Amino acid sequence: MNIAVLVSGGGTNLQALIDAQSRGELSPGRITLVISSKPDAYALERAAAANIKTMVLRPRDFTDNCAFDQAMLCNLTSRGIGLVALGGYLSMLGRGIIKQYERKILNVHPSLLPSFGGKGFYGLRVHRAVLESGVKVSGATVHFVNEIYDGGEIILQKAVDVLPGDTPEILQRRVMQEAEQVIFPKAVGMVCRGEV
Repeated sequence: MNIAVLVSGGGTNLQALIDAQSRGELSPGRITLVISSKPDAYALERAAAANIKTMVLRPRDFTDNCAFDQAMLCNLTSRGIGLVALGGYLSMLGRGIIKQYERKILNVHPSLLPSFGGKGFYGLRVHRAVLESGVKVSGATVHFVNEIYDGGEIILQKAVDVLPGDTPEILQRRVMQEAEQVIFPKAVGMVCRGEV
């Protein structure tokens, strides 16, 4: 199964997928394409280092969302993509893409959904909200993507303790290393093998 990873930034979750692939954990899936919404995303360098084809598709380069979605869908289908993994991708996919790839688009979110999810909850905003709420446990969730921000069916979750003295940056790093980078490759592999 050909996998496309959509990115917008540094690509730490992409790197976790690349590392899992090198260990055979995504089989029978294989990352064959990385699409970035930003031309300067470091994730593109990670993909190039792993000999994975890359491209940049910026929503602002299109006349409207429909034209962008059509270009995205055309690039995915023409390359035989069977699974789409959102690794820190900050744009909402359109209805046509979601329908075409129903239960074939996965997202990793840095909280235990449904808590601290939805529109506007991404990056440090999530961890800041977690710390402000006073909860003692956070974590990450991998879920199928539907038309509701962070609203799709949950595949895997992993909890991470919130510790005294945590800042949003420290908590973000812990959640990324101890939860996101563990369950995202696992969930992608499970979907590729038909275990979900």
